[in-house]
Amino acid sequence: MALFSATIGWLEQGLRYAALRQQAIADNIANADTPGYKAKDVRFQAELDRALALEAKRTNPKHFSFPNEQNGKIIVTTDTTVSYNHNGNSVDIDQEMSKLAENQIYYNALIERLNGKFTTLKTVIKGGK
Repeated sequence: MALFSATIGWLEQGLRYAALRQQAIADNIANADTPGYKAKDVRFQAELDRALALEAKRTNPKHFSFPNEQNGKIIVTTDTTVSYNHNGNSVDIDQEMSKLAENQIYYNALIERLNGKFTTLKTVIKGGK
């Protein structure tokens, strides 16, 4: 029997993703003028969506499950095919600032949800008072 629901584990994984994405975005912004620097990105949501979509397509429990080694993994990627600047740098500062704001909203939403879960647990422990 698990003490907490799986939701807390997924929220924790989401927070890890947001923290790693924040670091990648900060690295990109810091290296916006570095010649030859290629922007990094972090993928988690795409992998999660793909895993859920694969599992959702099972129409019968007797069907084989789909192998998915990357379920819930956070992946850091670098696109080496794009270059926005004449010096080979692939950082678009406007895009990075947009990602930064989006990531902050995502992180805050996860924290609010996690706080709600812990508030519920605290209420249960106190006997509903």
